[in-house]
Amino acid sequence: MTSEVTGEFGLRATGDARLGELVRLGLRCNPRRAHLIVSTVLGKHVPVDPRVLRSAADDLARSVAVALDGSPCVVVGFAETATGLGHGVAEYLGADYVHSTRRVVATAEGGTGFEEEHSHASGHRVLAEDPELLNRSEIVVLVDDELSTGRTVVNTVTALRREHPHSRWIVAVLVDLRTADDAERLAVFAETNGIEIDVVALARGSVSVPVDLPDRVAGVAASVLPQAVARDDRGFVRTYRGRWPEDVRESGRHGFTSADAAAARTTAKAVASELAGDCGSDVLVLATEELMHAPTVIAEALAELLPRVQVSSTTRSPAVVRDVPGYPLRDVLAFDALEASVDGSRERFAYNVGFGHSDLVLVVDEEMDTTELWEGLVEQLRARCERVHVVVLPTYRPLPQPLRGPGFGSYAPDEVGWLLTDLSDVPLEAPIEDREEAIQSGGAHYAESLPIEYQPDAEYRSVFRAALRDSAGRVAEAVGVLTELLLAERGPDIVLASLARAGTPVGVLVRRWARFAHGLDLPHYAISIVRGRGIDRVALRWLASRHDPAAVVFVDGWTGKGAIARELSVAVGEANAAMRTCFSPDLAVLADPGSCVRTFGTRADFLVPSACLNSTVSGLVSRTVLNTAVLAPGQFHGAKHYRELAAVDESEAFLDAVTSGFSDVRSEVDRTWRDVAGSDRTPTWSGWRDVERIADEYGIGDVNLVKPGVGETARVLLRRVPWRVLVRPGAGADLAPIRLLAARRGVPVEEVPDLAYACAGLIHPQYTRGAVGADGRAAAP
Repeated sequence: MTSEVTGEFGLRATGDARLGELVRLGLRCNPRRAHLIVSTVLGKHVPVDPRVLRSAADDLARSVAVALDGSPCVVVGFAETATGLGHGVAEYLGADYVHSTRRVVATAEGGTGFEEEHSHASGHRVLAEDPELLNRSEIVVLVDDELSTGRTVVNTVTALRREHPHSRWIVAVLVDLRTADDAERLAVFAETNGIEIDVVALARGSVSVPVDLPDRVAGVAASVLPQAVARDDRGFVRTYRGRWPEDVRESGRHGFTSADAAAARTTAKAVASELAGDCGSDVLVLATEELMHAPTVIAEALAELLPRVQVSSTTRSPAVVRDVPGYPLRDVLAFDALEASVDGSRERFAYNVGFGHSDLVLVVDEEMDTTELWEGLVEQLRARCERVHVVVLPTYRPLPQPLRGPGFGSYAPDEVGWLLTDLSDVPLEAPIEDREEAIQSGGAHYAESLPIEYQPDAEYRSVFRAALRDSAGRVAEAVGVLTELLLAERGPDIVLASLARAGTPVGVLVRRWARFAHGLDLPHYAISIVRGRGIDRVALRWLASRHDPAAVVFVDGWTGKGAIARELSVAVGEANAAMRTCFSPDLAVLADPGSCVRTFGTRADFLVPSACLNSTVSGLVSRTVLNTAVLAPGQFHGAKHYRELAAVDESEAFLDAVTSGFSDVRSEVDRTWRDVAGSDRTPTWSGWRDVERIADEYGIGDVNLVKPGVGETARVLLRRVPWRVLVRPGAGADLAPIRLLAARRGVPVEEVPDLAYACAGLIHPQYTRGAVGADGRAAAP
């Protein structure tokens, strides 16, 4: 096979008759291998009809099927060039599939890495979400576009066999270009390791490469810059989001089954139907790096509706462009990377986009939906065609796993699984005054940082323990009533999802009562919800992947004015619509003084001792954090484990004190929960009305600065800049911790008749540093 580079550069390929049909020779800027085998059927560097790619994949799969002789297999494709080809082979065989990746995936755990030495970007990782995917079949099929020396195969098999010791491997490639010595080395490797490696290919041949080719190519490397001249007018851009469901995988980066393939094809047809109505008769579908399968099946569906459809893909390979007849790479767009990769490389390319198409359909996933995309690649594409259609697919990410004690938090591992990201090593704390000023000025959201964690001294811990002695029985009774109501209304198979962190001790206690009274072992997880930002959607996905969403019960410690109950209702409704799930938006709480929920242990506003402390009564875990500067897409909301406070941790003491009272209150619980169940529990939202009245009387424009109830008042004194504390006359010893904290912070305590709550804490309105007087007290606004 000769080409344009044969005469000038001495590069030549010879082999089967089909070799010239499948590949052309090009040049690239890589001193490790200065030539490039350019496929004419892959839809990578050269646009092709998507049915050509499908036909090549089917031909290769048929050869693999002969080698398999009826045995099942699992297919592994190589990034980036062969990801689409691997999909096609696996789909034809009905096999599970995963392809290697060079993308940084924050939520992926473990994985296997190997090197492709001759590649421009050599590092690969295999990140199958299901750890058993590669173990379900005894034969592994490795799919690549070419087999040049066999070194990548050796590296791959060596790496994968550390965890997946298969004895038979099949290497499936479009072209096998190994020398006899290369083939012998692979055979020796197989024999030495006691394994079998078969190679199937659609064509075989060899490439003759002059020894000085890298130096000669370096002299023309500057021609990698864009060659074509832009249009005077720029094309129209239309964006398509929300067309591809979140639960339909867009690629095999983390595993892909036959069911995934069927779902992708069904979705692709719906997307193509909409695109066809917006496009002209000549369309190029442009895939992006590893994301080749979804664009290809969209292109296949489009090809059934429009006269001319082609598919190609962007790449990270810096090839040499020469606008001369016969050379396969005639034109290039260079742009910044759209995604983070393990090697940190930034340059990306799209070859042979040209000017022949009226419409260009660019398919990306949301990981690539960045400023670089719209200001870089999209703007360049607008100069190439009349219309650019940008289809944004959801990025499937492996679900992170729950954190458990003692690695995270001080609760026993069976008490709770924290659906959180560990941010213990990330500096997030700021002085209370700095945080308050930033929050009230609109410069920051309260969940983006943490207050400096309150460290209780001996005096305050003694007050807490006295409060615990006085109220443990009352808490135990409320726990029992709440648990019995839940079991009666939702059944014995409920899954507890406590709202971290105040709800988590209550979730642990509900779990303990269910075991004490009924011998049940209820699953319990802690999940984050943030006022104004909603519930952790990733955590909901995790729960839905392991449990029936209808069985999940959201649990919190208490209600104040009911802001979180409202937030939960809205957030869960939106999540159900987006994820097609059926989580109940109802909130169950230990104490509901605001009359905001139907399911509660009591509606009295009394001291729940866990409100008196922060992390040291909540498993040494911080309040939750939602900050995109430290959390990657696909991660749970974050929190810290304050290991340094272990010496003053009261978490187990609180749980044990309440649990020890279960037997004493059991008969009372049995009577009370039935009375509560038969009563009218419709929320009246009386607490919200009281908060509005307080805000009006004290000239506070934002009701979020009024925190009613003992628990919320304690939070104000521990984490915010308090202005004053309002107490109901005769509240008594229940408020001893509140009075102590108020005295320490110089906050006035006022008795207010007819207060619906035992107390309420007011955050200083319109706080600035200048609003705090020399005596440390906050002045009136």
